[in-house]
Amino acid sequence: MGLLESPSALATSRCPHLNQLTPRQCRATVSTLSSDHVEEKMAHATVSEFIQGCPFAKVVLKSGPEAQQAIEAANVLHSVHQTPQQGVVPKVVAATATSSATACSSAVAAAAAAATATTTARDASCSSSNLLTSPSTAAATSAPAPAECAVEYSQMIVDELNNLHTSGRYRTFHPMARQRGAFPRAHHDLLDDQVTMWCSNDYLGMGQNPGVISAMQEALQAHGAGSGGTRNISGTTPFHVQLESELASLHGKQGAMLYGSCYVANSATIQALVKLLPGCELFSDQKNHASIIEGVRQSGAPKHVFRHNDLTHLEQLLQQAPSHVPKIILFESVYSMDGTVAPIDAICDLAQRYHALTFVDEVHAVGLYGERGGGVAQQLGLESRLDLVSGTLGKAFGVYGGYVSGESDLLDAVRHHSSGYTFTTSLPPVVAAGALASVRHLKQSQVERQQHRRNTQRLRNLLLERGLPLMSSPSHILPVLVGDAQLCKRMSDWLLQERRIYVQPINFPTVPVGTERFRLTPSPVHTPQMMLHLADSLYTVFSEFDALPRGSTLDFYTALQASANQDQETVQSLLAYE
Repeated sequence: MGLLESPSALATSRCPHLNQLTPRQCRATVSTLSSDHVEEKMAHATVSEFIQGCPFAKVVLKSGPEAQQAIEAANVLHSVHQTPQQGVVPKVVAATATSSATACSSAVAAAAAAATATTTARDASCSSSNLLTSPSTAAATSAPAPAECAVEYSQMIVDELNNLHTSGRYRTFHPMARQRGAFPRAHHDLLDDQVTMWCSNDYLGMGQNPGVISAMQEALQAHGAGSGGTRNISGTTPFHVQLESELASLHGKQGAMLYGSCYVANSATIQALVKLLPGCELFSDQKNHASIIEGVRQSGAPKHVFRHNDLTHLEQLLQQAPSHVPKIILFESVYSMDGTVAPIDAICDLAQRYHALTFVDEVHAVGLYGERGGGVAQQLGLESRLDLVSGTLGKAFGVYGGYVSGESDLLDAVRHHSSGYTFTTSLPPVVAAGALASVRHLKQSQVERQQHRRNTQRLRNLLLERGLPLMSSPSHILPVLVGDAQLCKRMSDWLLQERRIYVQPINFPTVPVGTERFRLTPSPVHTPQMMLHLADSLYTVFSEFDALPRGSTLDFYTALQASANQDQETVQSLLAYE
């Protein structure tokens, strides 16, 4: 069945108690659940949208039999924990593999009752210290608030940190010093030893390119460190102008706008577009990056989330929108955690049919695909069909910054309505100079892209030969499924400590609960010996931790493989290097 076409209807049919929750109970329940087990990347929702109609309208239930759906719903309730003030909300135990919808329903009822008890107790204890009393009665109610009404901020923070540790979702930042000329090797400060990086987004090693480094050194010596202001006030240099011109040319567009990052570029541009197009409605892929989701939320525009790469669902949503309102379809060319590729041509067909603009994020494709490094759209000859293309200078280009390219009038209007562009200091000239050198190099050179594709295919084959759970991906991103957050962290630690391999565990909210993984990113400078060492080490750690797929896990892995449903012609086009 895939991700639920109507999550609200199915959730309530499995758990009838959901319809019995009052708005106040909903608020208490959602506030404890939303941070842990509600799939934000799918929902694009605010708390008020959870409460409207059904509080769990956006709970993600994965595909599978009723037992599996009951488990997922019960796991949502598992995050209900004791509150530091009242201690009356019980922890609901997740269903087992033999659970039924009845167990889920009972769990929901227990959580609802607990939420009611919590809100009732707090109302009673705090009624004498209402913070909204009128001035005329302030004197009479100026006594200190009861101790039980005090907000224990420190305890809240500690509880959340403990929850992150317990669930295996606590993120550890490893201090590593990349060494010029030695990438993908780096010095790990805590280990005081060399490690091999397998999860870097410096996809082509351009952060080490001699021409890029030389350009930055020259700019630093000639112009100093910072830009000195916003683009509007003394912060526009010849490097910024030249770089924007080069990026416009890269995508076959009339213009481009530089931002501090592509996160800002996506979010700020989407918000500006909504200001420019009154009544605009947004259509966003379910697996879009957090920056797109942020832009959609902050814009306040009506939003429609279509299932990942599902053209039928997208068209259904477009059909439901009034024909006269502006529409924008938001999607990515390569999705960073799954490695899946968007059906760009077909999306453009729908955009043309329903008079919608297209906005594609090529962050994980620029520099890597296309004759000049313009991305997947360039690789497939579709650049002219896209209205707006965003990209980054911090991944394949190896430096820093983000941008959006498009027609000059459209960008000129966006520039005047984009707070993220206007009210922030511009990129330092030294950074713009390095990015400019990198873009120019990759527009001419094919060497890095060709070797990158060879190494991607070589590593893919090594992983498959060893029976490792490699998820279906036609791109350069190779996700290896683990399926458990704590296990993924332990395996990552083992690889680092025992084999000096650095690969970061990927968990919720970056990916849905139950699909935790390693995200491997081979580069042109990884040697055959490094790839063989990685493949053998992964097989060892999967065996040592009993994580190789079999039984029901194998069925789930097989379903994941089938769900990718990638066009084989696209696969061959992207990976061809001859």
